Amino acid sequence: MTWFSARNISTSTVPVPAGDIWTVITDPDMLASLTPLVRSIEASGANWRWTLNGIEGLGLKVEAVFTERMEFLDERQIRFSHVPPVGERERAGVAGVYDLAPVNPQATELRVDLTLSVDLPLPRLSRFTVEAIVASTMRVTGQMFATNLYEHFGLDPAAASITEIAPPR
Repeated sequence: MTWFSARNISTSTVPVPAGDIWTVITDPDMLASLTPLVRSIEASGANWRWTLNGIEGLGLKVEAVFTERMEFLDERQIRFSHVPPVGERERAGVAGVYDLAPVNPQATELRVDLTLSVDLPLPRLSRFTVEAIVASTMRVTGQMFATNLYEHFGLDPAAASITEIAPPR
């Protein structure tokens, strides 16, 4: 088994008040329904158990389940950190942050910086290919999340615009 990871950083200005976005992204059921890669999220206090629909590539389909410690800070930031339950081995996890910054009373900049790591039965030599597939999947998922978020708020999903930021190397 080998751990592979990919980081995605993106930002979008959403024409919705920050509080409205906060309400959506802090509701595990709503967040799961808007995020295509996520099948479900079960919250138990600060620990949220995420179940993914799966990532396919190289003849594998990974349907990961992992536990994240969610820190909610002043309706401005959510921090993710992978914390498997004691005695359990999880083959995936996420570390990162959602930042919300009001642009004006009716618009919010949403910045997402997430690193997804998965443990797969593949050789290390496949790292470049596997991590490219994971990164591509994360990008598409982010774009689809933005579209779904716009639809949720009754906005034109074609107006959803995401700026990808290259992660530092």
